[in-house]
Amino acid sequence: MRDILTSNNYMKSEFPFWITRTSQGNINEHGHEFVELVYVVRGSGYHLFQGSRYELQAGDVFIINPGETHAYEVEPGGQMEIVNCLFMPSFIPDALLAELEITDSMDYFYVHPFLTHDMRFNHHLNLHGQDASHVLTLLESMIREINVRPSGHKTIIRLQLIELLILLSRYYTLMQQQRSHPSPRQLDRELTARRIYGYLERNYEKKITLQSLSTLFNSSIRQLNRLMREEYDRSVFEALHEVRIERAKHLLLETDEKVIVVATMVGYEDQSFFNRLFVRHVGCSPSQFRSTG
Repeated sequence: MRDILTSNNYMKSEFPFWITRTSQGNINEHGHEFVELVYVVRGSGYHLFQGSRYELQAGDVFIINPGETHAYEVEPGGQMEIVNCLFMPSFIPDALLAELEITDSMDYFYVHPFLTHDMRFNHHLNLHGQDASHVLTLLESMIREINVRPSGHKTIIRLQLIELLILLSRYYTLMQQQRSHPSPRQLDRELTARRIYGYLERNYEKKITLQSLSTLFNSSIRQLNRLMREEYDRSVFEALHEVRIERAKHLLLETDEKVIVVATMVGYEDQSFFNRLFVRHVGCSPSQFRSTG
């Protein structure tokens, strides 16, 4: 089993957020149950992600999702300074996103981390000039707030993180537009489907309904399913089951939790339904999968 970092080592359940600026050295492969947003302030190094090695330099920004594994390498005598921002997906409530009507402004959070590895790290964001300064200023402000903890710091940090993700999404969208030239309507449909899939990946353990997704993404249920079928050749719930089963496979191999507990962890209250679904997707029962993994 790989080293899995848990949230209680860094943050409290009532405020699941932590941020620091640090000199990054070599770190062995590990995973974690929280989102990790990394900004490279200065220097260079290497990021090892799911078996591939990517060069890092100042201005790079990337996100590691819960359950993914990665590591860092810095050459002897070299230095790399990063800002490490950790938070649980629940830190930005759906209700707040819906109230602010900004779901379609969070593409870096919802879309980029769920691309293929090649697209994700060879087409990652690299900021410079005023863009880099703006992002670093926001990150440093959050560091001050969490270190000093003045009145209202929790609200300010949450709003600043949302501002940061919207900014990164703006830069990401501009970068995408420079690389490809699909029609505005085609691009919007693709991005909406990817937002939905990214949301499912990040919130698979929640009780998700088509109505709640319809409200969050400001689209009809019929339109949600049509967009998902066009982009992923499956309905919303077919995609959700796929995401949950993939996560269950990791949990079965990486933890000693009972099958019924794993089912609950990925969003299924009915173990018999989970077992039938697992067999349909994987070809064997959860217990058989664990014993042969």
